[in-house]
Amino acid sequence: FKAPSTDHPALYRDLLRTNRVHWIAEEPPAELVRDKMMECHFRFRHQMALVPCVLTLNQDGSVWVTLVKPARAITPGQFAVFYKGDECLGSGKILRIGPSVYTMQQGKNREEGLKKEEIDKIEPAT
Repeated sequence: FKAPSTDHPALYRDLLRTNRVHWIAEEPPAELVRDKMMECHFRFRHQMALVPCVLTLNQDGSVWVTLVKPARAITPGQFAVFYKGDECLGSGKILRIGPSVYTMQQGKNREEGLKKEEIDKIEPAT
């Protein structure tokens, strides 16, 4: 797939899954174990700005990462690195990525289209 522009919504995603995370100080952080989720920041490219996210711990030690706002060009095989303040918590290889913003918009547009058709069936236009 080649997006028509570098800012096309097909390049943006807000969900990814890593393999088992390698935690540095605590394996895994107590807050993540206790609450099964934890707010932190992440990046997947050196020098990129940190992105706020929520980690959800899976039983196999992998995490789902839900981004506060979609990030561009997340790719399986890259490493997601997690931070709390200045502290690097650990990292995991990105295994899966969620649907793109473009795909989500298409789905929403389809649903809205269906709703309109369903409403038209129920209430004939006058």
